[in-house]
This record gives sequence, C-alpha cells and structure tokens, in this order.
Amino acid sequence: MSSAPALVSPAAWALIEPHYRPHAREILDKVIDFVLNECIPAEETFHAQVSTDPAKRWKSYPAVMEELKAKAKKRGLWNLFLSKQHYPDVGTDLTNLEYAVMCEVMGHAPRVAPEACNCSAPDTGNMEVLARYGTDEQKKKWLVPLLEGKIRSSFAMTEYGVASSDATNLKTSIRKDGDDVIVNGMKWWISGAGDPRNGIHILIGKHDFSPNADRHKSHTIVLIPSNHPGVKLIRPLTVLGYDDAPEGHYQVHYDNVRVPQSNIVAGWGRGFEVVQGRLGPGRIHHCMRAIGVAERALEHALMRVTAPERKTFGKQLFEHGSVVADLGHSRAEIDACRLLVLSAAIQIDRVRAKGAMKEIGIAKYFVPKTVSNVIDRAMQMHGAEGLSSDTPLAALFAGNRTLRLADGPDEVHVAQVGKAELKRAGALREHAQQVKKLAHEIAQRHGVASSKAKL
Repeated sequence: MSSAPALVSPAAWALIEPHYRPHAREILDKVIDFVLNECIPAEETFHAQVSTDPAKRWKSYPAVMEELKAKAKKRGLWNLFLSKQHYPDVGTDLTNLEYAVMCEVMGHAPRVAPEACNCSAPDTGNMEVLARYGTDEQKKKWLVPLLEGKIRSSFAMTEYGVASSDATNLKTSIRKDGDDVIVNGMKWWISGAGDPRNGIHILIGKHDFSPNADRHKSHTIVLIPSNHPGVKLIRPLTVLGYDDAPEGHYQVHYDNVRVPQSNIVAGWGRGFEVVQGRLGPGRIHHCMRAIGVAERALEHALMRVTAPERKTFGKQLFEHGSVVADLGHSRAEIDACRLLVLSAAIQIDRVRAKGAMKEIGIAKYFVPKTVSNVIDRAMQMHGAEGLSSDTPLAALFAGNRTLRLADGPDEVHVAQVGKAELKRAGALREHAQQVKKLAHEIAQRHGVASSKAKL
C-alpha cells in the first residue's frame, strides 16, 4: 500500500487505492501539484483582473486564466470529468471514483482550478449532454469548441416567477414553425450567461400545453447560440452580494428566438430524460468540489487558531475547549461527506447516474449543508474578519450555500431518498412475518408460552 497523496485523506486513500489505477495516480499527482503551485497562488491575480469598471466587468476575462489553461493542457490535465467508459469517443480514461478525488483537490481553488482544467460547471454537464445526446452536427458546432475550451456555455432551466423545483411547472414555450422552432420565456439564475466567451445556451422549455399532455413528456431541450437575435440579458443577479463576474448568474429573456429544428436535442418530449442524465453527474461534481472547499476552510481555521499573536483571555485560541471541539466536528463531518461522495461515484461507475439516484440524492442534500457548517465554524474562528473579503471564507460560504438550491433544492433530494426507502417497506414486512413465524415455532419447540412475538 502506497502513502496517501498530499491533500488526500489517508483513511479514504486506504479504502480506494485498490480501485485506483497507476495512470490515474499519476494524473492525481499532477493535479495536486498544479492546484498547490499554480492555481492557489494565481487566485489573487485572478480576482484582481476582474474589472471593477461597470463598462468592462462583463466584457473582459482575467488573462491569467488562459495561462493556467495552457499549463493544464500541457500537463494532460484537461477534460478529466468525461469518462471514456461512458463516452468512448471523447472521454478521458478515468472512472468517476478516480475523478472524484481529483475534483476534491480542485475544490481547494474552486474559482480557478476547475476552469483551468476545463472541468467547471455548467460546462461539464452541458458537454455530457452533447456527448450523450447530440447529433454529429451539434457535436461539431458546440461540443468540440467546448472540449477545446474555446467557448463557455449555460444551462437555462430555472424560470422567473415559477416554482421551478417542480420542473413540470416550467412554461417557457417551444413552438414549431415550419422547419424552425420559436422560443419565448423568461429564465433566471442562468450561470455563465454573462461570460463574454459564452457561445451556447442549452434551454429546456415546454412544447405541449394540451390539458391531457403527459407532464413528463411535454418538455424539450433546444440549443440557442448566446448571441442569437432575441436572446436578451436582463440583469446580473447576486448571491449574498457576490455577482460572480464575469461569468455571473443572469436573468435572460428569450424573446421570439427562432432556431432550426435541428437544434433540438434528443428529440421532442425528451427534456426530462436529458435533464436527469445531465444533473446526476453534475450534482456529484458539485459535492466533490465542496469537500475540497471544506478542507480549505478547515485549513484557514487551523492556521487562525494556532497563530501565536491570536490570544483571548490569556490563552491562544486553540487552548479553548470550544475551539478544539469545533475543529473535531469539522474533521468528522468532512470525512463523512467524503465517504458519501465516493460511494455515489462508485455507483455511477457501476450503473450510471440513473441507477445511482439514491446515492447521488443523499450526497447532494447532505454535503452542501454540512460543508456550510464547516465554513461557518471557520468564519466564527476568524471573528469579524471572517465576514470580510480579507479571507476567502465569506465567498466560499456564499458559493456553497448556492448548492443547496442548485440542481434541485435539498427538499427534493430528501424526498427522493425517503421515497426510495419506502420501497423497502413491503419486503421488510414480509421478512418480519417470517421472523414471527419462526419465533413461534422455536417457542413451541422449547415449551415457551408466548402471546406476542417480540421483534
């Protein structure tokens, strides 16, 4: 057994090393070196290069990112998320389990490292949609430049004024008109829509408004070039005050947008099928990165409480029992989250995302909420400074809090897991009756009088 790589939990490594192939370990070592020695040191420059001029803030992009992308490509750290097992024509020879560890490492520099390796949302999910469902023409036009990192993309699902957590409520209309389709609707929280490099919006809308329509076959996916006539960026939205420029999260009006029917993905009425295929891996990628974020927050906490100059009531911070307890809680919670994510990754490798929905659902609602607790403790240990931009903690908290709503709110995932559990009730009841019968037979054989079989 080899020693655990830097930034990787020794306990987790002991569990997964037998499933980690030698070439994957080589890539992991490169990712760790890249994040530690290139991405984290570049964070300050990246943020400084985001223009504060309103006229330029959404028109330019930090130059340091292109330098990082070039370095990542040169090292072979590119498109690591796309498994060759599922996408043999464009994928990388990594399992979801192998990538999970790399994705956690990239989470230590969440704003920089994933994009530098072309492994950032929403592009990852969008590339999976095009790789799995796209036509040859669609792949050539949009998948290839996305894989090359030449353009960015958005996924347009959530709607303004609509309870979008129930996707059957979506009402952006997609209407046939000859050889074209016309799209009308107001979407918001469209991540990446403000990016000047954005080239394509993957939109889900409703095509069948008839009263008796199948609610789960009334929606369709269509590809809309971001600069197409009728695509109107209304306003950037903020997450707890952060606008996440220059990618941002935008409210977008699709006003009589006309595109050819050849831009339909997978066919009419397959919108929900495509969405579920996309969101499963995307949800687990978010969780993988979130664990890296939690580790980064805990590192900041450890450095803070052990700083010799930081004393309260005559003691260093780490000498207070409540601080030590909080550090222990954070470590335990991070390790628990990691095991959930690794379990889900293994299931995706075995039965793809559709067969791993329970494991994905558990991770998706448990990990972001738990990571928020870890970051919150780290902020508390920093006092008022933890709320400021002098540390990355406030921004990390805002970004992670978003995950409790992104790709479906916690409540949806909890309900999904609960429904999966209920399916076991019938078999459990049958087993209980069998146990009761056997208990009665054993009691009779031993001459034990029993009016009730206790389980």
